[in-house]
Amino acid sequence: MKNIAKFFVGVKKEMGKVRWPNKKEMMTYSVATISFIVIFALFFVGSDALLGAIMKVFQ
Repeated sequence: MKNIAKFFVGVKKEMGKVRWPNKKEMMTYSVATISFIVIFALFFVGSDALLGAIMKVFQ
């Protein structure tokens, strides 16, 4: 039980050292993340369509 309490004291101490992003940074990170998701989704949809068309030709 003593180790569990010690663990949570350590967690609280470490959380005090965390630098949380402000609203502007959070918006920037969110836009970048969503942009990359959309770009990769379009890439994979395009690749799938292209490979599907190629497979249709050779059947």
